[in-house]
Amino acid sequence: MEPRLGPKAATLHLGWPFLLLWVSGLSYSVSSPTSPSPSPVSRVRTSYNLGRTFLGLDKCNACIGTSICKKFFKEEIRFDNRLALPLGPPLDDLPSYSANYSDDFKTWRPVEISRLVSKQQNKISDRRICASAAAPKTCSIERVLRKTGRFQKWLQAKRLTPDLVRGLSSPLLRCPSQRLLDRVVRRYAEVVDAGSIFMDHFTDRDKLRLLYTLAVNTHPVLLQIFPGAEGWPLPKYLGSCGRFLVSTSTSPLQEFYGAPPDQAADLAYQLLGVLESLRSNDLNYFFYFTHVDAGMFGIFSNGHLFIRDASALGVIDRQEGSQAASGAGDNKDIFSCLVSGCQTELPSCDTIPEKQNLVLVCSQVLPLLLQAEFPSPVREQIDAELTRCADRTRPDPEVLGAASRLKDILRPLRTCDPRFAYRYPDCKYNDKF
Repeated sequence: MEPRLGPKAATLHLGWPFLLLWVSGLSYSVSSPTSPSPSPVSRVRTSYNLGRTFLGLDKCNACIGTSICKKFFKEEIRFDNRLALPLGPPLDDLPSYSANYSDDFKTWRPVEISRLVSKQQNKISDRRICASAAAPKTCSIERVLRKTGRFQKWLQAKRLTPDLVRGLSSPLLRCPSQRLLDRVVRRYAEVVDAGSIFMDHFTDRDKLRLLYTLAVNTHPVLLQIFPGAEGWPLPKYLGSCGRFLVSTSTSPLQEFYGAPPDQAADLAYQLLGVLESLRSNDLNYFFYFTHVDAGMFGIFSNGHLFIRDASALGVIDRQEGSQAASGAGDNKDIFSCLVSGCQTELPSCDTIPEKQNLVLVCSQVLPLLLQAEFPSPVREQIDAELTRCADRTRPDPEVLGAASRLKDILRPLRTCDPRFAYRYPDCKYNDKF
């Protein structure tokens, strides 16, 4: 079956590094609807040629060889072949775009092409990169970044160590352990022969691509090193390059504000369970949010709740211990300033309380999600525990206890029916679900 999409998939922002996906829409839109459909081979060749023409791949090859590029070239990711370019203002201000993905060209499923940084931040970032080299307003981004002292150290490195990422603004890298960084290298999907903790198989461009992603937005890296297939509450990673990511499509949580009581209770129950897994898991990592909003959480079509945006997640290694980012200010460079001010300081990992995720979610997300008309006295019980859970002045055990009691209140409010396909029909036969 052919994938069908609306016009919002037609346009992608041409930020560095460039993407081939945008050309897919162009290649289809220039054909006449009355003309016979081209063969898959000619259609791919046309798309590839257009990619070189429109995206300047002869000038910036950063995306060639990545999973996102390969999936486009093999037409595993495509837009509607009846798609027409929209009239009016461009749509490249959108934070995400819809597309379809297939492993076998028979069954298609919706995916999201998401920005890792905003359009405005792209422009600011490019200006900072050029200015760091005393270059004109426009310059070769890749050439400037290759000449930096940090990247020269990366070129000589055999293993990704804490000193190579010190000073980057991502909360993931605030106090990384060697165990965590080894996991990043071993599971990085954009290189051949992944699986080793050493970077001997990384090309120069592979290293620059990984460094750039870690500096801009670690969300795609987290999807790779903590995959949903292993039980982590994250969507499936399908590819990324530079400032764009392709992942499984979800609906943002705010679309469910005002949901019926049983659905609101189910989502809130799941969200509290996700936070519990971030605090306590078999690998002994503690994940913490620096901030939250409803757009960070998403719902699959089967009703399952996941973390939709992990860019604000930090990781503390409780097993090995994390190396504090001492002297991080001395290690700041252009890679530290791509998405934030160069003077931005993250709090020390030693100051992150165990209750942090719960306080943020209970104060900023759950009150809006749980505004449904629950019967009395359930309504009063929910409000009381939410108030305790959101109180950052309370000790950790009191906040954790309030969250546990809130889960106990919400559990019997959930119903067992096909709307909750992620646990149906199992919930008919097992109280666990």
